[in-house]
Parts: sequence; structure tokens; C-alpha cells
Amino acid sequence: MAAQGTTLVKHYRELAFMGFKEVIANLGTIMKNIRFCKEDIGNWKPDVIVFVDYPGFNMRIAEWARKSGYKTVYYISPQIWAWKEGRAVKLKRDIDKMIVILPFEKEFYRKYDFEVDYVGHPLLDVVNDFKPDENFLKTNKLEGKKIIALLPGSRKQEIAKKLPVMLGIREQFPDHTFVIAGAPGMDPVYYQSIIGNIETPIVYNQTYNVLSHAEAALVTSGTATLETALLEVPEVVCYLGSKFSYEIGKRLVKVEFISLVNLIMGKMIVKELIQHDLTTQNLAKELDKLLNDSLYRTEMKANYKILKEKLGGVGASRRAAKEIWDFLEQKKA
Repeated sequence: MAAQGTTLVKHYRELAFMGFKEVIANLGTIMKNIRFCKEDIGNWKPDVIVFVDYPGFNMRIAEWARKSGYKTVYYISPQIWAWKEGRAVKLKRDIDKMIVILPFEKEFYRKYDFEVDYVGHPLLDVVNDFKPDENFLKTNKLEGKKIIALLPGSRKQEIAKKLPVMLGIREQFPDHTFVIAGAPGMDPVYYQSIIGNIETPIVYNQTYNVLSHAEAALVTSGTATLETALLEVPEVVCYLGSKFSYEIGKRLVKVEFISLVNLIMGKMIVKELIQHDLTTQNLAKELDKLLNDSLYRTEMKANYKILKEKLGGVGASRRAAKEIWDFLEQKKA
């Protein structure tokens, strides 16, 4: 397969709206970009359209693509097993080939008589290729510090809700330095407005280095929880959304856990503090346990190793690329 150049036409961050209220408020922008996407595909006429996650947008395009005669592949299934499971029927109708990255998804789709291909999780490649920066501590003036990593999310609305709670326990851990893994493009002034007068380092574009040097991590629910586990850092998962989004989500979401770590393992191996449970009191109690309960830490790290085995080993992206290439070759034959 010869490598071809790629052109970024529109960045997904322009549609990075989180929560029911936020999506409704930005429907006009979303619909405008759906029209733009259809026009761009129609002008380019690709051999295959590869959709990656992001169901609210991609499933609309997939339905149009099928009706327009395009071949369709979906890499990284939407998390329909969590809510609106019935969308599996539409995916089976509109997608020629589904490639999944979570081990339980293959069995999930079997219920809908939809055979999918499991290739493992691409984060294993990313983590495997990561090499800690030997000068990280010195560069960021953290030498001799015992670090607690804070990952409060990548969007302002997430950070505004979770970071104050995370920072609210600093004084209870005076021997540790709380370090914020800064989100790309987020203005330091915004963080400073939340941090206040207590000195708190912010490190940008080095989340893995922050985690790899940390004794424990306070992590916003999402992909970061899995990254933290793959780096074998003891963690507590934090979720605090708007009351409107949480109340709706609570009625629609069908899964037992919110973190990928627990979902993949099928049991609670990292503590989840959700909405009303995410208080400074509860967070401090869990962090103390992560730092001082050696049995708890050892058990969590042992479960992390099992997690890695479940995720299929390195090479997921290469296996996915081969699946897509083989699919196209079969269609040509």
C-alpha cells in the first residue's frame, strides 16, 4: 500500500459539543457541517468512506452514503451498547464493514446478526511507543516532587466543573504537588482563574509524561481513564456534568460503569465518583487510599496487566488498515 497524502478539510474540534443541552444549542452549526461533508464527498468520489466513532454526525453521513452508492467502513464503533442500542439496526443497514476496538463489542453486535471484526485497541500502540522524557522533571521544575496528576478534561465546561473539586483537596496532601495536564489550545489564563493563589504547575502537551511521573491520578471519565490504566498509574475516575445532561443521561445510559477500564474488565477496578459523589471529601478519601493502601495499589496494577491482555496487544491500527484494504480488494474482485 503506497502512502498517499492527506488533506484536512474540516477539524472535528469544530463539532466538539458535549452534552444534550450543548448539542441542541449548536444544531445549526452541526447541520451546516453535515451539508458541507456531503458536498465534499460528492466532489471527491472516494473508493470507500471510513467513519471513525462520532455517531451523531457519522451515522447521518453513513445513511446518505449508502443511498448514494458509496462503500462504507466504520472503524471504532459508536458506543451504542451504552445507550440507544437500537442504532445497531441502522449501522448494519448502512455499514459494509464494522471494525471494533473493544473485546465485548463483537458479542454485542452478534445479537443483531452483524458480524464485526475486532482488531484490539489502538491506544496500546500509542502507549507502547511512548518513551518518558528523562529531563521532564528538571524542565518543569518538579525534581524531588511527589506528583499527583490532574486530568480535568479538554473542554472548558468540563474543566470548570471538575478542576475546582480536584484542586479542593490540595491542602490535605501537603507532601504532594498537584500537576495539571493542560489541554491543547486551552489558555493558561483560564486555568489560572480556577487555580487561585496556590501555585499549581500546568504542563501542556505532555500528558503521558505527567502520568508516568505521578504516584496517582485524578482523571475525567473518557479515553484518558484507559490511557492512565495502560500507563499503570493508580487512578480515580471523576464525572461531573450539567444537571440537565446528567439527569437525561442517567435515564438513557444502560451500562454499569462509565469508565472504559471498568467496562472492559466487567467489574469495578478503579473507583468512579459520579456527579453528586464527586465531592472533595470523597475524592480525598479515595486519593489517600491510592497513595497509602499498598494492597489496593497492587491489586489495581495487577488488574491493569489483565486489561492489557484483553485489549489484544499492539498493532491494532495496522490490523484495521489491512482489514480495510482487504475489503476493497474483495469488492474489486
